[in-house]
Amino acid sequence: MAVSLLHGYLWWRLVRSTTRPGRLRRRLTWLTLLLALLPAVAVLTRRDLSLSAQAPLAWLGFTWLGIAFYAFLALLALEPVRLALRLLDRRRAPAREPVPVGGPAPEPPPGPAPERAPDAPVDPSRRLFLARSLAATAGVAALGTAGTGVYLANSAPVVRRVPVTLPRLDPALDGLRVVTFSDGHLSATYGGRRFERLIEIVNAQRPDVVAIVGDLVDGEVDELREEVAPLADLVSEQGVYFVTGNHEYFVDTRAWLRHLPTLGVEVLRNERVQVTRGGASFDLAGIDDRTAARSGVPGHGADLDAALDGRDDATPVVLLAHQPVQVAQAAAAGVDLQLSGHTHGGQLWPFDYAIRLDQPAVEGLSRHGDTQLYVTSGAGYWGPPMRIGARPEVTVVELRAPTG
Repeated sequence: MAVSLLHGYLWWRLVRSTTRPGRLRRRLTWLTLLLALLPAVAVLTRRDLSLSAQAPLAWLGFTWLGIAFYAFLALLALEPVRLALRLLDRRRAPAREPVPVGGPAPEPPPGPAPERAPDAPVDPSRRLFLARSLAATAGVAALGTAGTGVYLANSAPVVRRVPVTLPRLDPALDGLRVVTFSDGHLSATYGGRRFERLIEIVNAQRPDVVAIVGDLVDGEVDELREEVAPLADLVSEQGVYFVTGNHEYFVDTRAWLRHLPTLGVEVLRNERVQVTRGGASFDLAGIDDRTAARSGVPGHGADLDAALDGRDDATPVVLLAHQPVQVAQAAAAGVDLQLSGHTHGGQLWPFDYAIRLDQPAVEGLSRHGDTQLYVTSGAGYWGPPMRIGARPEVTVVELRAPTG
C-alpha cells in the first residue's frame, strides 16, 4: 500500500504535471508502473531463484526503491516552493480587459496594472516549465543522495572504539576488547568480498571476544553457505559468540544454528559463559530475539532469567540481545552492559526518528538506570542497498575497571 501511494505521488508530480496528454505521458505512466512493481517482484521471486539470479532483480528493485523514496522527500520539500511560485505568477500576470466591439482597445489607465483575478487561468507553458524545473531539481537531489548512500553502504565499515567502565569489573580485566557487529544481512546484494573485508577488520582489532548480535543472514544455509564461510577465519582469544535477531526467524532458524558452530561460532540461547583473564572473570550472556517466542520455532523465546540463573551477583554481566528494547528487562535484572544492533542506526534518514517510537536508542552508548546500552549501527543493510546518516561499523567495546 505504501509503495503504491509513493509511486502514485511520483506519477502525479513527475509524469502528469510535466507532460501533456499523449504518447509520452502514456509511456512514462507504464514505466512508473513497472518501476513500482520491481521491489515486489524482487521479494516474491527470492525463494524461487538462485542467489545469482536474484542479485540483478534485488539490486535494481531495491535501488530504485531508495531513489523513489528520496525523490518523494525532495518533491515534498519543494511543494511550498511550487505553491509560492504559482501564487506569485498569478499576482504578476496582468488582468484581462474586454475589447470593445468595432473599435480599438482603450489605452490602459495610468498607474499600476490591476491585479489578475484569482480565478484567471495560469499560462500552461509557464506551469509546465515550473513543474519540469522542480521535477529535475528533485531528480538530481534524489540521485545524488541515493548514489552517496550506495557508496557509503558498500564502503569499508568504520571502527568505533568505545570505552565502557563497569563498576564491578576486576582490574585484571581492564582493557579487555569485545569486538561487536550486527546486521550483516547476507543476501543476494551483500556478501562476497565485502563480508571478507568485514572479517579482516574485526581480526585487525585483536579481539578478546567477538560478539555478533543478530540479523546475520537473509537466506537459507544452502544459498549462503559460501557467503558466510569467512566467519571461520575470525580469530579471538576467548571465542566468537552469536545471538539470534528477528531475521534469523524468517528462514530455517534451526539449520543456521546447526551450521554456525561448524564455523567456530558459539550460539548463546538464553545462556551464559564465563570470560576469564588473570584469575578474574565476567559473565557473557545471550538471549533470543524478542520475536522468537512468536516465530513458531519450538523452544525459542527470550528468557533472561534462564540466562542469569545461578550466577554470582558480584560478577559483572555483559548481555548480547539483538534489539535495544530488551534493555528494560536487562536493567531490571541488574545487567551491567547490553550490546545490541537491529536499528541500523536508522540506515536511511529520516527513519531514525521512526525507530525511536519502538526502541529506546538508535545508536551509540546510553544509560538506562544502572545498565549501559551500546547499539551498533550494523555492518550491512536491508532493503535499499544504501545508507544515509548511518555508516556501517565495527565496534570495539573496551571494558574498563573503575579507578580511584
